[in-house]
Amino acid sequence: MPTPEFVVALRRKIGHDPLWLPGVGGVVFNDDGHVLLGQRADNGRWTIITGMVDPGEEPAVALRREVEEETGVVVEVEALLDTGVVGPITFPNGDVCTFLTLDFRCRWVSGTARVNDDESLDVRWFPPDGLPALNPRHLALVHAARSFDGVTRFVS
Repeated sequence: MPTPEFVVALRRKIGHDPLWLPGVGGVVFNDDGHVLLGQRADNGRWTIITGMVDPGEEPAVALRREVEEETGVVVEVEALLDTGVVGPITFPNGDVCTFLTLDFRCRWVSGTARVNDDESLDVRWFPPDGLPALNPRHLALVHAARSFDGVTRFVS
């Protein structure tokens, strides 16, 4: 999976030391109420669509960019669904990262879901009652997005 250039530059300075990074995730629904998921190329797991926020980039803009880059789908970001901390994660190369993640509820606008880069093995729409195995956090996000009442979730 491609590492953003700003992270590569930081890693040249700090090596594998822990790095705090902003991330975004999207629970994307189409007009039929199906959820867009991607099967990650690095571990084969199904997930909501996620990515990193570039320096100076607005989080909702970053999510729209990530969804289109990874899946070919254009979305409207509707609401901030959840905030959370994910990690620390140690990657196979030894890099350690913790992500401050902002997760959004999104609506399909246009585009056909497809593998659009090298980060995914597969991209598909799933009915809410026919989801593949998801990690507990992503499954909770899908359920929260389906019944979203306008109140952002966060740990306090």
